[in-house]
Amino acid sequence: MILASKSPRRFEILNNFGMKKIKVVVAEIEEISDKEGLVEQVIDIAIKKGLEVAKSYPSEFVLSADTVVILDDYILGKPKDSHEAFTTLTNLSGRTHEVVTAYSLINKNKEISISNYEKTIVKFKKLSEEEINWYIKTGEPMDKAGSYGIQGVGSGILIDKIEGEFYNVMGFPISKFVDDLKKYKIKIQDIIEL
Repeated sequence: MILASKSPRRFEILNNFGMKKIKVVVAEIEEISDKEGLVEQVIDIAIKKGLEVAKSYPSEFVLSADTVVILDDYILGKPKDSHEAFTTLTNLSGRTHEVVTAYSLINKNKEISISNYEKTIVKFKKLSEEEINWYIKTGEPMDKAGSYGIQGVGSGILIDKIEGEFYNVMGFPISKFVDDLKKYKIKIQDIIEL
């Protein structure tokens, strides 16, 4: 299977699930969408990533994904610098937001094209300025949508509770993906061993 993503967290989730023979091929696309709804935009970008890589690997299963953090109907991307991370974390403090991950599984030769998404609700604790600055100094916020990682050092200080799949917040909803494989009668070993 090919993972069309440079996310180390997605690779880790899949690898920990037993998918050991994963080749990473990053899709070189502009991550923009002309779709209207935020969820539709995320799905569109995930599909575009997969299609771009599948062009070069038509006989292989290509898995792509895109994760966003949504607060007040606005997508919070990865911070450009520590100032932007501080602003984002301040806005999330004491509030509830959504994490949406869309994914696409494509095998051109087998005419397989599956796409879906998962939404998880995350409630942040009320954070002090000191706590936010401490977290930023760990470096963890800098490559993550919403300026935080649920699996890292900030999980204990940032997160009050989550409703939904933990791994979705980490970057890939493995449970939903496996359910989709079953629904479409695709065996896990079929996508791993190719």
